Amino acid sequence: MTAGEAALGHPGRDSVAVVIDVLRASTSLTVARAAGAARVVAVATPDEARRMRKRIPEALLCGEREGLRIPGFDLGNSPFEYTAAKVAGRPLIFASTNGSMAMLAAAAARRCWLASFVNLAAVVDAVRGEDRVWVIAAGQLGRFALEDSACAGLLCRRLADRGASLSGAAARGAAALATAAADQVRALVQGSPHGRTLRALGPEFARDVEFCAGLDVIGKAYAIQESG
Repeated sequence: MTAGEAALGHPGRDSVAVVIDVLRASTSLTVARAAGAARVVAVATPDEARRMRKRIPEALLCGEREGLRIPGFDLGNSPFEYTAAKVAGRPLIFASTNGSMAMLAAAAARRCWLASFVNLAAVVDAVRGEDRVWVIAAGQLGRFALEDSACAGLLCRRLADRGASLSGAAARGAAALATAAADQVRALVQGSPHGRTLRALGPEFARDVEFCAGLDVIGKAYAIQESG
């Protein structure tokens, strides 16, 4: 990226958005799109998801509350659930505690990219040349989440290294404090409050956190749906 601007905040039609929810929505949905899921429809609540499926009967209901799959839903929020056998060619109606709200906040953008540590380099490549990139860190229940802020900061730093200007103190501060080494990223995600909470739920959740802590292990970026 030799020009353009990156900022933390909410986008308009003249920009693209990057949504980050490391634990676990943007990681899981990146895996889902890599496995062939057709698109992601973000909704705010489980009831809204159920109503939406009446309009998209071929869709899968996906999401979580308090980390656990919503009763009656097809899939939860673990990256290991989103296999090609389950999701290829299917739309996903997604309702999670934090990630779907961040995606809804990006709804005005021309295009919304999913980003997490696992595909960060690919996302940087995908937004190269954009005039303005808004970065939305989901956080946890409307509050700061260490892993999301760290991921947003590393994204901003990598964009700045390609010539983008960083708009606002939040973007510049996050970039200045970003952790760049893979082992440091892994330690940060696993030791974050959210990471510790998930790991305490059991070995399957600990495996999720371990996967979400990988840096640049998926070589492609995905939007919540294909453009055009």
